[in-house]
Amino acid sequence: MHPQPSFALSDEPEFERRPALARSGTTASVTLQTQKTRAVDLRAPPYTKEYIDDYRQRIKADPDPEAHFAYAKYLIDAAKKFGADSKDQRGVRKYRDTLIQESLKVIRRLATHNQPFDEAQFFLANCHGTGSLGLQVDHEKAYHLYLQAAKQNHAAATYRVAVCNEIGAGTRKEPPRAAAFYRKAASLGDTAAMYKLGMILLQGTLGEARNPREAIGWLRRAAEQADEDNPHALHELALLHESTNGQLVQYDPLKAKELYTRAAYLGYTQSQYKLGQCYEYGTLGSPVDPRRSIAWYTKAAEKGNSEAELALSGWYLTGSEGVLKQSDSEAYLWARRAANKGLSKAEYAVGYYAEVGIGIKQDMDFAKRWYMRAAVQGNKRAMNRLTEMKRQGSKRTNMSRPTRQQAKDECVIC
Repeated sequence: MHPQPSFALSDEPEFERRPALARSGTTASVTLQTQKTRAVDLRAPPYTKEYIDDYRQRIKADPDPEAHFAYAKYLIDAAKKFGADSKDQRGVRKYRDTLIQESLKVIRRLATHNQPFDEAQFFLANCHGTGSLGLQVDHEKAYHLYLQAAKQNHAAATYRVAVCNEIGAGTRKEPPRAAAFYRKAASLGDTAAMYKLGMILLQGTLGEARNPREAIGWLRRAAEQADEDNPHALHELALLHESTNGQLVQYDPLKAKELYTRAAYLGYTQSQYKLGQCYEYGTLGSPVDPRRSIAWYTKAAEKGNSEAELALSGWYLTGSEGVLKQSDSEAYLWARRAANKGLSKAEYAVGYYAEVGIGIKQDMDFAKRWYMRAAVQGNKRAMNRLTEMKRQGSKRTNMSRPTRQQAKDECVIC
């Protein structure tokens, strides 16, 4: 697939990017300086043996568990970066392993001593849950540690306890218990939990009764805290404002577009795809603007959104004067990419392209196979096309190349 043209979005409305609310316990580079100690300044730490040895001696005199946790995470960073230019890579690997083991020793001590440190419990739980830092995947250990941190009101750990109880990871499935922990995590300020609780109450799942009013409240709180990890509430609220029945929130297409745009700038592909549609069809108060439409579809497609991939196929099928050069090969490749993900509309499009000979050599058997894949998923147009092909037998008439409107009318690219 050829490199995609660049489409600027600088003329889009600017929405303030909220500061990321990073999950505690991640293995991101350490920039933590504790409020209780000035013994360590990790704003730009070196990763030399001399610095590590000096840091190790200084941390012994610091009673603050937060400082020791910062030291443990520094060791993990050091293990990744130490000795990158050294010729003795065997020795480097051995030293890196030593640093990881020391880090785990510190974290385990913090997680299990008489006054356990919740951040260490959460971090160690993540390691057991994902099998990182050389640990075996052990969901039961992870769940136990999440639960211990949750008892100390660690918001993210409380959310993980809820997830484990919902899906049965490390413990048995208990929907009511999951709902209770989602509520607790939401009350503690966890954005993902706010969104999840809102959806639970909106849909009436996990044994909870439907409560649209409370659901909307939680979704709005989650939207206020939306970041790149948690843009979902913005999209859900946009869907509600776009709904014409107006039963839950006021019908407001402009508000819906504002929310979609905020989520799209946070990288949420469903919202990016939605904006592509807005500028393709002129909906939600948007002008018809091929450049913006293609730009948003491209952003979503590059992250693997199958609907956006098929939409790009449509744009390449006909091109857009002064914006995008027509390309049969790109039209086929984008449709095939979406079809490979199991999108039935794309499977139908690949069959259509093969039958007509767009971007691929005309091949009736190949077309039939893709129509059958779409038909298995209930695609009625694929079913009808298979019936028509069977009726025509060897006397099939050549299908003409569609215009963009015809392709949309026949749902080849919609």
